[in-house]
Amino acid sequence: MEIASKYDPSQVEGKWYRYWQENRFFHSEPDGREPYTVVIPPPNVTGVLHMGHMLNNTIQDILVRRARMTGKNACWVPGTDHASIATEAKVVAKLAREGIRKTDLTREQFMEHAWEWTHRHGGIILEQLKKLGASCDWERTCFTMDEKRSESVLKVFVDLYNKGLIYRGVRMVNWDPAARTALSDEEVIYREQQGKLYYLRYKIVGEDGYAVVATTRPETILGDTAVCIHPDDPKNAWLKGKKVTVPLAGREIPIIEDEYVDIEFGTGCLKVTPAHDINDYLLGEKHHLETIDIFNDDGTLNRFGGTYEGKDRFDVRREIENDLIQAGWMEKIEPYENKVGFSERTNVPIEPKLSMQWFLRMERLAGPALEAVTGGAIRFYPAKFGNTYRHWMENIKDWCISRQLWWGHRIPAWYLPGGGFVVARTEEQALSLAREKTGHPELAISDLRQDEDCLDTWFSSWLWPISVFDGISRPQNKDIEYYYPTSDLVTAPEIIFFWVARMIMSGYEYRGLPCFHNVYFTGIVRDKQGCKMSKSLGNSPDPIALMERYGADGVRMGMLLASPAGNDLLFDKSLCEQGRNFNNKIWNAFRLVRGWKTDGHLPQPEAAAIAVKWFRGRLNRTLTEMNDSFEKYRLSEAMMSAYKLFWDEFSSWYLELVKPAYEQPADMQTCRDTLGFFDVLLRLLHPFMPFITEELWQALSPRLAGESIMIAPMPQSDGACPEEEDACLQAFERAKEVIGAVRTIRLQKNLPNREALVLEVADASRDSRLDAAIIKMACLAEIRTVAEKSAGAVSFLAGTTEYAIPLGNRVNAEEEQARMEAELCYLEGFLASVMKKLGNERFVANAKPEVVENERKKQADTESKIRTLEDGLKQLKKTACSE
Repeated sequence: MEIASKYDPSQVEGKWYRYWQENRFFHSEPDGREPYTVVIPPPNVTGVLHMGHMLNNTIQDILVRRARMTGKNACWVPGTDHASIATEAKVVAKLAREGIRKTDLTREQFMEHAWEWTHRHGGIILEQLKKLGASCDWERTCFTMDEKRSESVLKVFVDLYNKGLIYRGVRMVNWDPAARTALSDEEVIYREQQGKLYYLRYKIVGEDGYAVVATTRPETILGDTAVCIHPDDPKNAWLKGKKVTVPLAGREIPIIEDEYVDIEFGTGCLKVTPAHDINDYLLGEKHHLETIDIFNDDGTLNRFGGTYEGKDRFDVRREIENDLIQAGWMEKIEPYENKVGFSERTNVPIEPKLSMQWFLRMERLAGPALEAVTGGAIRFYPAKFGNTYRHWMENIKDWCISRQLWWGHRIPAWYLPGGGFVVARTEEQALSLAREKTGHPELAISDLRQDEDCLDTWFSSWLWPISVFDGISRPQNKDIEYYYPTSDLVTAPEIIFFWVARMIMSGYEYRGLPCFHNVYFTGIVRDKQGCKMSKSLGNSPDPIALMERYGADGVRMGMLLASPAGNDLLFDKSLCEQGRNFNNKIWNAFRLVRGWKTDGHLPQPEAAAIAVKWFRGRLNRTLTEMNDSFEKYRLSEAMMSAYKLFWDEFSSWYLELVKPAYEQPADMQTCRDTLGFFDVLLRLLHPFMPFITEELWQALSPRLAGESIMIAPMPQSDGACPEEEDACLQAFERAKEVIGAVRTIRLQKNLPNREALVLEVADASRDSRLDAAIIKMACLAEIRTVAEKSAGAVSFLAGTTEYAIPLGNRVNAEEEQARMEAELCYLEGFLASVMKKLGNERFVANAKPEVVENERKKQADTESKIRTLEDGLKQLKKTACSE
């Protein structure tokens, strides 16, 4: 292949993605290999790619591509979520722009609009993921409301109902007035809000005095049915057994007593509004109080609101404050900060509301799911999220699974003409049950009325690892038997309760097994200032534009450079630029190697042989490091290991050592070794950077049709002797130190590389096997063993060995003496700190033996360096005196 002078992602990425798809490299079918299964956290069907998706799917793709290259049968199932609240809101807004109200349509008409919207806008995000390089099995794409997934949802609902785990009842729920639906506790986000604490006067019936009640929500007084005091509160004991009048409403309500009341809050008098506060509701049940619901579903006041009927709750709060002041019922108002619950979807304050809803009992389901994580069957990365999970599971509440929406899975319950209901998967089954339950065989389906509500979106998502393989409807099919349990889940910690915990529950309920073995929690993508990226804040870049500018591989690497598991990512475009620069580095290195001319008669130079041996050891070491990082799900560290290996070791050292002189040919052995290393490096980097690695791998040597790096084997260590390898690596690090010191002296003395220098060393017993490499990299004429360094030589230490470069009259004795004295001063100070530590008996007694031994090694090395410097200074002064 002809290699362009510059890497252009736009000419590479689309070409190879089509090639992968045409050859069905992403597709998986059950076979004899070990399966590796990942199910994508399904994004909203009408959503578009954002930075959180980029991070999550980059990590998934790295894991899947690596598994595929390690010989596993990798299956990454993509799909989308119908997202009831979000999608219905978009459809309602679209209809409003067309002058159509939802209330003007039948359910069937609205669903036609919703499906049309979904077909038009759905799936965009999946196409965008292809630009990222996501190697999903697109032939297995699922949708939470497609036929198979819908069938699974209804079957599970009926099953859980028949098991007594699903029930219907009036309960206090979190009500979203904007979406006009109930929410689960997990869909409520609590925020600190600066508000007011209102002290209201409730007149004592039959007396002149009044009780003062503190509240943050004066508009709800219209639903008050009691005032409660603590039975042991001396300051309010005079109120026992009395009645008070609700301000503005004029209704008489009793004073009740309960230990629930906090004596220290406000005045110790608590207004009780059973319809609009969960704790008041419990008090109302206990004391048999009347319940007055003053709100409509949209947050406006109803007929119980009196003169405020039809007005929004927050408008009423402002009006009623003024009315209470005018009427003399306001004692005082204080600033007050409290936590207010907001809808996770619509971002409006939720309203506690008594409502008839469907619930799922969670306690029995939670038991096996808790044991799975605490017992290690499912592992969290990072492990810290296990405590969060355990706390929630041990305090779990029943799940409100009904939503007052049309877009979603309609609850399969049918109400009977004479009261009661039946639960069934189909109309036919419902009719059969209805006839049996009522004893009226003449009943027709038109006599039944199906529940209008739909199920919470998460009620379909919690089945995802099973339903994508049709494991609910066909529990013994070959796909579910082979691919389940899945291997890894990559997701965000904010949905650990919404989704992760519930999937684990469904896995044990319907398969008796964990639904995955490992959960990798990503962090939140934030900007440089630490703010969460969002389109509403305007601080989130367009991922597609980023990929067009920096290439998909550049963006993928940029995300990985700063994304340790579970920790937030401070994203900056400079990270993508760094990723693009790495692409260019790889590209240019490849062009350099492919540009070499070879001569089959040339022997391999000694320096090249040294470089090959060293880099093979360095490669083995990196393979071990990366395997360890992947086992611990430290993907960012694995990426950095590969990055440093290529940039720091291969490009900066290996290639410099082996490249032939200008316009000279390379020997065949070195060329073969170098191309072999390039092949290994490309395969090592492929999961992180799939496009450029495929392009260069294809150009590395002639390939057959259907060959691809993505199905080439992941490199493995060659099994060299670890002791011998360690010795080689340590020796090369000492050689690097020598080379670096020579380069520093050249820079300080302004000596060009073309001027070959002599390097003197006084240690005759030193290891000279790397001299050829040092001579080439430091541009030396020779390395000479001497009994005593030359006069006027500049010396340096590498480890404990002293080296010197004779410079004749090119060295300034005063400057050299000053440099050596400064270094000696530093070393003496460093030695003093080491000796202080070793002189501490507690440190020596309590520190780990290897730590103490390391300090003693520091002592010995430093003392040796000090002796060498002192000898050097004596020699320098002696030379100066003789002159």
